[in-house]
Amino acid sequence: MKPFVALLAVSLSLPLLNGCRSSASAASLGMGSTLNRQQMEEIRVELDREIPPPTKNRYLTIQDLSNWENPAITVQENMVSLHVLMADANPSEYGKGTMIRPVAARKQELTIRVADLPAALNAIPRDAWPYGRVIAIEEAHDAPLAVRPTIRRNMEKAMQTLNDLGIVINEWNTPGSSSR
Repeated sequence: MKPFVALLAVSLSLPLLNGCRSSASAASLGMGSTLNRQQMEEIRVELDREIPPPTKNRYLTIQDLSNWENPAITVQENMVSLHVLMADANPSEYGKGTMIRPVAARKQELTIRVADLPAALNAIPRDAWPYGRVIAIEEAHDAPLAVRPTIRRNMEKAMQTLNDLGIVINEWNTPGSSSR
């Protein structure tokens, strides 16, 4: 199992485990309830302390979501997909992006409920946020017209959650921009 997925699975299944950053978020999700204001505030403070504010000159120049290195969210009818590109553990430039060290090997995707988004974001390692506290978000592009209103409502819930956590939103809703 991949490290991020394993960490999140453990934090969601064992509410008393202190392995993730916030025991409050793990405990609340382990019981299947939504977070209260105090728990959201605790997660916001942790994210604020561990992840610096976004650096606009690093992320505003990105023209294609496939080049996005921070976490990204694709909102769907009944869930959200959280896309995370883990940092390269090898600091050298030798072999970067080749068959020796492919970028795709560092990509991880997790499908979660919108209510589980705060704990999932809190479980993402600090080095997976190279642009700072900013996240790309998009609606699913291949959804039927009948479910688009539901997707939009989920999009609004996810964006409200991100705002409550103090995370800057970079919205990608242009057709064809999704290549994740």
